[in-house]
Amino acid sequence: MSTDPLFAPIPGADHRDIGGIELDIFPTGAARVKRMIYPPGFRWSTQMKPVAKTEFCMHAHVGFLARGQIRALFSDGCTEDYTAPCVLAVPPGHDTWVVGDEACVFIEFDFEKDTVQRLGLPEGHHHG
Repeated sequence: MSTDPLFAPIPGADHRDIGGIELDIFPTGAARVKRMIYPPGFRWSTQMKPVAKTEFCMHAHVGFLARGQIRALFSDGCTEDYTAPCVLAVPPGHDTWVVGDEACVFIEFDFEKDTVQRLGLPEGHHHG
C-alpha cells in the first residue's frame, strides 16, 4: 500500500469506483473537485465506453495531473501526451489511456454537464 498522500483515503469524500477509476468527489459551491486515480493499463475505450455508451468520452477534463502520464486520442485522429506535473484541459471527444506502469492521479475541477460552457472550453479538439 502506498504511503503517498495523493493516494490516501480522503475523509468526507464521496468515494466511487467506476470502470476501474477510484474517484473522490467534493461539491464546492456550483462546481466539484475530484481526485481520480487511474490504474496502470486503464483505457477509457475499454473500461468506460461500455458504461458511457458513447464512441468517445464526451466530458471535458480540466485540472492538475499530479502523477503519471496520460495519452489522449481525439476524434479527429490527433494525439496529445500529458506528463505529471502539468495542468491540462481536454475537450470532449477523446479516448485516453495511462502510459507506462505508474498510476495516474488527476485533480479535476468541473461543473458536471456544464463544464464546457462554464469554463469557456471548445466543444471538441481544435488545432491552435
